[in-house]
Amino acid sequence: MTAAGRALALETKGLSKRFGHQLAVNSIDLAVPRGSVFGFLGPNGSGKTTTIRMMLGLAAPTAGEVRVLGMDMPRQLDEVLPRVGALVEGPAFYPFLSGAANLHRFDAADRHAAPSTRRARVAEALERVGLSHAARKKVRAYSLGMKQRLGIANALLARRELLVLDEPTNGLDPQGTREVRNLVRSLAADGATVFVSSHLLAEVEQICTHAAIMSAGRLVAQGPLAELRESGTAQLRLVTPDAGAASGVLVRFGLSPVVGHPDGADAVITSSLPIGAGADGTAGLPAANGGVAPEAVVAALVADGVRVRGFTVERGSLEDRFVALTGEGFDVAQ
Repeated sequence: MTAAGRALALETKGLSKRFGHQLAVNSIDLAVPRGSVFGFLGPNGSGKTTTIRMMLGLAAPTAGEVRVLGMDMPRQLDEVLPRVGALVEGPAFYPFLSGAANLHRFDAADRHAAPSTRRARVAEALERVGLSHAARKKVRAYSLGMKQRLGIANALLARRELLVLDEPTNGLDPQGTREVRNLVRSLAADGATVFVSSHLLAEVEQICTHAAIMSAGRLVAQGPLAELRESGTAQLRLVTPDAGAASGVLVRFGLSPVVGHPDGADAVITSSLPIGAGADGTAGLPAANGGVAPEAVVAALVADGVRVRGFTVERGSLEDRFVALTGEGFDVAQ
């Protein structure tokens, strides 16, 4: 295995899945760094859950390869799965048993789990997800959010190197969402890689270090979250009484200024601003990729005698990037 392969917790190459004439996942190359909190994003029907099922050996790919923790799946499934915890497509429990009893049964089904430490591990998992108070309550009396947390507890019964969580905050109230967010951070701090599939962009932006975006079965972007957020364009806003001269400067930079007069005598000029990356990776510096540096624009305005009374650049959000890549917003009911 290459050094790059050892640095990845999860890797796919040309991974595809076809259902009849429908190509649900179309030749994706996914790279999840070890130790990252990786957000897996995409609208309803984009292929996220199908991809996760193939990664975990729950579905056979039509083509392509999957490596999890450096091992081939599904060929080395028996070696991989004890090191992976997963919550996929919602938790399924015996409703007539308590939360603790359900976890005892799941743990007993794991041939790698030591019976002598089962009680302590179940108690610790319930405590980590904030369900100690409901350990003896029957699951049929659990709210959806409590069932979701119990599913995460099941994934934490043993120490895992990789956690795969499909919509982990589904059904949670704000307090529960905050608890899961803190839990994900603590798991990453302990050295685990956490792979989170979610439709909640705000949550992904708060907890993830890296992300990938799916659209219609294709992987359209992936990388560190900061790079994804800053790629593309930003919005420039200039306040000046010298609208004509200012517009001329912006046009020289290849921009398309739009002039308005909401502030009395001063013009407010707006324009999309391509953001480049310099040789050192700093967003916004001039570069061969066609990026425009905001400070270069200001310097040119001042050199041409334009009176600059206000100049701001609003960076695009992850949501802006998502919509630009997929052409659609999130279906929160997915």
